[in-house]
Formats: sequence, C-alpha cells, structure tokens
Amino acid sequence: MKSKEYQLQFITHYTQDYSYIDSARIALEGGCKWVQLRMKNAPESEMEQVALVIQEMCKSCGATFIVDDNVELAKKINADGVHLGKNDMPVPQARKILGKQFIIGATVNSFEDISCHMQDALPDYFGCGPYRFTSTKQKLAPILGLAGYQSIIQKMREHDIRIPIVAIGGITKGDVCQLMDTGIDGIALSGSVLRADDPIDEMRQIKEALQRKC
Repeated sequence: MKSKEYQLQFITHYTQDYSYIDSARIALEGGCKWVQLRMKNAPESEMEQVALVIQEMCKSCGATFIVDDNVELAKKINADGVHLGKNDMPVPQARKILGKQFIIGATVNSFEDISCHMQDALPDYFGCGPYRFTSTKQKLAPILGLAGYQSIIQKMREHDIRIPIVAIGGITKGDVCQLMDTGIDGIALSGSVLRADDPIDEMRQIKEALQRKC
C-alpha cells in the first residue's frame, strides 16, 4: 500500500442529494486519497459502470481505488484492491485470485476476528468497527466505542500484530482525535461527510486534523 494513504478512507454512499459518483468526487476534492466503492445490492452492470468512472477520478487525483466485496470486478477493471466483509469471500481465496499486487482489506469487530485472520493469508489492513451506530451500514455488528478500540489495540501489541487497523462506523470530525489516541492507524468515513453543510471543506478539515495528528 502507498504509505499512509489508508489513514483517511472514504466509502461511497448514495443520498437524496448525492450519487455514488458525486460522493467520491466530494471526497477527492476534499483531499482524500482513498475511495472505496460500496454499492450493496446494486446490479453488476451498474456497479461496473460506476466503478469505471470513479476509478478514473481516483487515477487523476493519484488516489487509491478499492472495490467493496466484489473480487471479480476488482480484478476485471484492475482496481487497486478489494475490501471484504465478514460474510464475503475469505481472504486466502481472494489472494489466490488477485495475487500480491492487489490490496485486500478485511472487516473485523473484535480481537478474536483478527486472530482468525492471522492463521492464513493476511489482509493488508483491517477495517474495524462500528465505532457507533451508523445508518449507512446494514446488519451492524456490536458497537465498539473508544474502549473497544483500546482493548483491541492493546491485544494486537501484546501479540505483535502490526497490520494497520482502520476505525469505521458513524465517525464524525469531532471523533477523529480521540480515536487516533487509541492507537488506531486510520479512519473511514461516509455519511457524516455528506451530511455536512460543506462536505468538501469537512473532508479537508478532517484530513488536516489527521496530518496535525490532532
């Protein structure tokens, strides 16, 4: 992975005001260098069409482009990588299909989830959450909160696990500093950016906070 780009991730979201493509454009114009296309339950043809547009946008901005869930599509369009949920294709199987050159992220909710991944082919990063309730995610796992991240990070250090961990789920600008203080490596955002009065400036401010390390 490109150094530290995973520190600030944006996950596309469709709202009354913004399409998936609009949401990606907002993130990129705000300086985000990592966009994950998530289009749950969308037809394959529609997802590919949107993916190709956002992929070109990312390339023009020098940003990393990740496809959610769909390993076959990620390979077909030569995306930078894929993010796999807990009920998606196992990481070892995805690695066999994609090879080492693709980024593979994996969703976890506990240290036990992380431990299971350590027994086979490893992901490049963990998306860990949810931090709090979020309406952008279906079938929400148990809420972690700050204490949950602190516990997971402590156990990872005790077991010398150094795979980057990215917090996700209901995170807002006001959460950034205290979340980073837990020892996580990055954050992933979606709806909170799009709900801001000025979404592009919201993303800029979040990026600046991360660069200052709060």
